[in-house]
Amino acid sequence: MNERIRTIIDGVIALEGGFVDHPSDPGGATKYGITERVARASGYRGAMRELPRSTAFEIYWLQYVVAPNFDDIAAIDSAVAEELIDTGVNAGPARAATWFQEALNAFNERGRAWSNIVEDGDIGPATIGAFQAFKRRRGSGGTRAMLGALDALQGAHYLRLADNDSKFEDFAFGWFAHRIRNVA
Repeated sequence: MNERIRTIIDGVIALEGGFVDHPSDPGGATKYGITERVARASGYRGAMRELPRSTAFEIYWLQYVVAPNFDDIAAIDSAVAEELIDTGVNAGPARAATWFQEALNAFNERGRAWSNIVEDGDIGPATIGAFQAFKRRRGSGGTRAMLGALDALQGAHYLRLADNDSKFEDFAFGWFAHRIRNVA
């Protein structure tokens, strides 16, 4: 694991904080942003209040970086990878990957710059190739545009979740204050 990925995961853990069990959160008991369901699926059997930081770190590395192939994105652009990892933690890695693919397709100039890719949430060779083509064509300006697109899709998702007095209104302000435009 490179130092940049370690720093990204450390930042996510710091942002997520310690133990919470908010009645409006369907994730239930959570520590460092790791829900009990995810912790149990990862083999952790102890009390959620006692979840070691090292276990949370390992879960983030395996499930939110390696499994969705966001480490491959980090090799191309660490800021975009950070956004995908952060979004994946909060909205699910498959959703973050799908939004990334959606943005790549929107930015491909109707297929003239690179071919459309399947928006399936699976970061594989076609998505990596499209992102490499995007970066060659757009450079650092592409990074800013991609971050903006990902934030827009994520923000729209949060607004849909918080619609009509849903329990997610309890989190809407925090999501926008801490998850949107948090990667530069």
